[in-house]
Amino acid sequence: MKKREDSIVGFIGLGLMGGALAMGLRKQGPREIWAYDLNPSVIKKALDQGVIDEGVWDSAGLQKMLPQCDLVFICLTPMDTLAFLALYMEDFKPGAIVTDIIGVKEVVFKNLGNLLRKDIDYIPGHPMAGSEKEGFGGADDRIFKNRNYILTPLPTNQPENIQLIRDIVTDLGFNHIVETTTEIHDQKIAFTSQLCHVIAAALVDCEDDLSITDFEGGSFGDLTRIAMINAPMWTELFMCNRKNLLDQIEKFEASLVAMKEMIRLDEKDELIDRLQSVREKRIAMGEIRAAKSLKKL
Repeated sequence: MKKREDSIVGFIGLGLMGGALAMGLRKQGPREIWAYDLNPSVIKKALDQGVIDEGVWDSAGLQKMLPQCDLVFICLTPMDTLAFLALYMEDFKPGAIVTDIIGVKEVVFKNLGNLLRKDIDYIPGHPMAGSEKEGFGGADDRIFKNRNYILTPLPTNQPENIQLIRDIVTDLGFNHIVETTTEIHDQKIAFTSQLCHVIAAALVDCEDDLSITDFEGGSFGDLTRIAMINAPMWTELFMCNRKNLLDQIEKFEASLVAMKEMIRLDEKDELIDRLQSVREKRIAMGEIRAAKSLKKL
């Protein structure tokens, strides 16, 4: 691949995440940034803001764009990513590095089959950042600061290309990069991301009083911000990771029922012990994260 400053980076989809990534890469120095989005108004806005240098919104434009791009970020849903790869694989530049930002990995990995060209280095990725906003209008690369980035490299990936992705996302503000398997990724994400969205949605869903925020002191807002959800996208993510997510929901239900019974039976000492154990566990989680951050300094 060319030097970073001479390369052309392409984005497939300029929504919230694609837009934020493009904004962040724009700040990293001289390089051309091209983008494809189905919505011409999004491309116009990105051009007007100087986020991208070239933009296309139809198949003909895409087939002219892909052969020029040294690095491509696919910022689509899992099923749309598979459909895109099936349709446009022959249009990628020989030697191109291709990555994605998909929130589940196994469903894509298992369906790639012989789809990938041998001269394309496809490196799956997942930025652990987001916002309750939607679309390019809500994009802001500040959401990446001090967040995790997960890579699930394939056996065929070139080490220097993996390092390139690591360097780019570090410059974007991510301070902890994890390399793991697609299977472990989906198991962990079912807990840290998908279960959290299910809980937030259920919490809002169970209350009918739209003025309930008059009685909150911050906890409700903190817990339910992510309930302002992109429903079609998150439904697809939930369904693509159904088994892992159901396992985590059942574990959560068991914990909730246990504490519910302690409250119902007036088991004060048992509940104090349980909550103290939870407190200590959460503190330990934070200390481990802090120790990892300090180790990198």
